Formats: sequence, structure tokens, C-alpha cells
Amino acid sequence: MVIVVAASFVVLQFYRPDRNNPPVIEAETLEAATIVPEDVHAVLSGSCADCHSHKTIYPWYSNISPFSWFLADHIDDGRSHLNFSTWNTYSVSQKTKRLEEICEQVEARAMPLPSYLWIHRNSRLNESDSKVLCDWAEREKSRIEILGLS
Repeated sequence: MVIVVAASFVVLQFYRPDRNNPPVIEAETLEAATIVPEDVHAVLSGSCADCHSHKTIYPWYSNISPFSWFLADHIDDGRSHLNFSTWNTYSVSQKTKRLEEICEQVEARAMPLPSYLWIHRNSRLNESDSKVLCDWAEREKSRIEILGLS
């Protein structure tokens, strides 16, 4: 039985998902379209960017199947819901909705994902981090709505 499990594990290593970071087009990024203060940038970079941008830093365990599949699925899902690298391609209504969702997810402690925090403990958001993000998201939402920025 141990031999079968070990052999299966070895075979799985030949079937890994791509670890891709598409090119970042600076004109499409969050920073190109939105005012991002340094404290907000620090929180987004430290707790959000791995799954919500094209700047993913792949950890050591991304080389080991089946963990690599789990990780790739989370990154693909994260990017499909919110991608700071393609922020400026969103419509005004998409931007305002995503800004609302940022605060909702952070306040509900749904983000960062608990499974992400198992290994990335430094990415955990404290009350101050959550407040910084929510205050910024609300300001940006108001600014976008007032100016009708696209």
C-alpha cells in the first residue's frame, strides 16, 4: 500500500498546472487609474496581490502536486473575481462593485482566505489593516462615482 501511494505521488509530479504571471500592462493596473496611498499599497501587496494580480510570488509548495493544483485554482479564481493588474479594464460599475466587495470580504474575514493564511501568517489583516482598506475603498468608490471615471 505504501508503495502504491508513493508511486502515485511521484506520477502526480509530472502533472502540474502552469505557474503563470501574464505580463503586466502598466496602463491597466490599479495604480494607473486609482489613488493608492502607501499604507493601502502595503496591505494590498502583502495580503492580496498573490491571488489578485499578475504579480504572484509562487511559494515552494507550488512545485508539489497536488498542492500546485489547489494553489492554481485559488489564483485563477482570485484573478477572475478581482485583478489589480487589469483594474483599468473594468467599467465604472465594475470598479465600484469591486471596491464594495473588498471591504465586505475583509470585514467578514473571508479574505485573505483562511487556507492561504495557514502558511502566509504575515498576510493576516488586523483591525487597522481592515480599516485602512475599507476607508480607502469607500473614498475611491465615491471618487469614481463622482467623476464617472472609466
